Amino acid sequence: MTTRDFATLPMGIDTVLGFTIPARDSRGRVVRLGPVLSRILSAHDYQPALAQCLAEALVVTALMGSLLKDDGDQLTLQAQSNGGLVNLLVCDYRAGELRGYLDASDTVLNDPASLDALFHGGHLAITFDIASSKSRYQGIVPLEGTSFATAVEGYFAQSEQLPTFARAVVKHTADGWIAGGLLLQHLPEGEEGRERLHVRLDHPEWEHVAILAATIKPEELIDPALPLEDIVWRLFHEEPEILVEPGQKVERGCRCSVAHFEAVLGRFAKTERSEMADENGIILVDCAFCSREFAIPE
Repeated sequence: MTTRDFATLPMGIDTVLGFTIPARDSRGRVVRLGPVLSRILSAHDYQPALAQCLAEALVVTALMGSLLKDDGDQLTLQAQSNGGLVNLLVCDYRAGELRGYLDASDTVLNDPASLDALFHGGHLAITFDIASSKSRYQGIVPLEGTSFATAVEGYFAQSEQLPTFARAVVKHTADGWIAGGLLLQHLPEGEEGRERLHVRLDHPEWEHVAILAATIKPEELIDPALPLEDIVWRLFHEEPEILVEPGQKVERGCRCSVAHFEAVLGRFAKTERSEMADENGIILVDCAFCSREFAIPE
């Protein structure tokens, strides 16, 4: 008999939902973004191809970041090119707060543009900041694949030796941006947090759930009328048990403030701050994430 352990959960948009499949030693996340995504992208006048790229990176950042346990933990995704059209892309996720920024050349792009054209010869860095232990873990791999989702699969295979399936779908509509994503991982030894022994990318339990996950349709991930828990149920309803965690709301999370920039500037010597200031003794600081300008007294 199949158990469907679903509590009362947030539906639809700007939510990430966690689930585990105990019999297959697997865990996953499914996310759908709407107004939050539109708000983040509206901070800059991105060309459509660049907005599409950043939107996909934000989806996979939310999927990975929501795997972290404590509110103070943070995941940062950073992509840099070596000869591509994008200079830098940065996204991070902390306690349901998501933000992202992309810096690119002024070259007019065709829509869409391939990941290789945008980041040719580049690399992908993913950083986990764990608040409880004040530790930081970072992995850096070549930025390869046809999308950020496939690049993330490669990251976990190379850096973490963790079998991973990832998908992200992004669409721009008359009402704004909408996107969805699915992340699924196999947990060696069947217990989260145990030492990773005998990792196999071709483990039969993993192959089974990965094949099921691959049947997800793009339109399902971005259908606002389809609850996220129904996506999980459609994919894995034949499993004996699916455990679903309460859905977490996702918000735009730029943490810029006068106090923050005052603290940053306070690390500089007075002579250095004087060189930064204008004739009125004001240092103007731009936040790349939200495109706001802050006037900080010298």
